[in-house]
Amino acid sequence: MARPREFDEQSVLRAAQDVFRRHGYGGATVSDLTEATGLGKSSLYGAYASKHGLYLAALDDYRDRNVEALRRDLDGDGAAITNLRSILLEVARASTGPLPSCLLNGAATELSDHDAMVGGRVTSTFCDLATLLADAVRTAQDQGDIDSEADADAVADALLAISRGIDVLGHGGMPRQRLERAVEAALTAFAA
Repeated sequence: MARPREFDEQSVLRAAQDVFRRHGYGGATVSDLTEATGLGKSSLYGAYASKHGLYLAALDDYRDRNVEALRRDLDGDGAAITNLRSILLEVARASTGPLPSCLLNGAATELSDHDAMVGGRVTSTFCDLATLLADAVRTAQDQGDIDSEADADAVADALLAISRGIDVLGHGGMPRQRLERAVEAALTAFAA
């Protein structure tokens, strides 16, 4: 029978996410992770079996929180198009601020093509995000703000690609104003 964990798992996972977001999987050392999480090496390996096990747990937690946050933001009080705009503008703001880049983007670019466990999680998460966006697009179509003839799933995929691209471009140094203009151009392209 496994012993109960004697640490706050959410705090450990958030600290590990920060390390992985700043350094990537390959750049994060076990020393970085033990220092950030406050766990000793034996506790880290006892709880997660390996650096890879900790990475998967951190990625799962990050995915769950981000999918739920998107669901909550899309269900906000405003019109669907207003909520979509707010979400994309927030990505632009966050990507040009001091926060490290998205853990999902990092996982996709660093590991997905040669780590099936990570790749499966990334693909599944992006599909979940696209489904939520497609529901919001359909609502915006019903509200008359997005072209009713447009394929809602294709528009959602485009919005997901735009949000991921904004994150990368912002962290690459593109000014926020240009990213915000891209958001407005994208939404205008889909307008009714």
